[in-house]
Amino acid sequence: MEFSGQTTIKAPRERVFAFLIDPNLVGRCGPGVESIEVIDDRHFKAKAKVGVGFISARFVINMELAEADAPSHAVIKARGQAPGTAVDATGTMDLAPGDEPDTTVMKWGANVIISGMMASVGARMIEGTANKMIAQTFDCIRAKLEE
Repeated sequence: MEFSGQTTIKAPRERVFAFLIDPNLVGRCGPGVESIEVIDDRHFKAKAKVGVGFISARFVINMELAEADAPSHAVIKARGQAPGTAVDATGTMDLAPGDEPDTTVMKWGANVIISGMMASVGARMIEGTANKMIAQTFDCIRAKLEE
């Protein structure tokens, strides 16, 4: 599944970039995230509980900051496992100065592959849940950065 979008954040690009690549900061904005473990400056692990329809699973997700070109571009790769379900994802973000002073425009995209039990609920249900989680995440990011 492919997801993409654009959002404007009322904060300078350098601050937005620093927030988004810090797993301890951005991790607090992930719906269902229970814990974050930083392995090194490019690798981290998260535990998260995710529900789609009648199926709920607790994932262990290994993430890698695969590319980082501060303050404009980053790529994160993730691989997660839960009993009977697996997920592979690649997320990209590109940050540009906004039209107004101290604003940042973030273009983002994600390619997500889900297999196993959770995939059996159907793409429409997964897509609806994912879009809701994405909106919650960006609302939190904006709230934290625009304080």
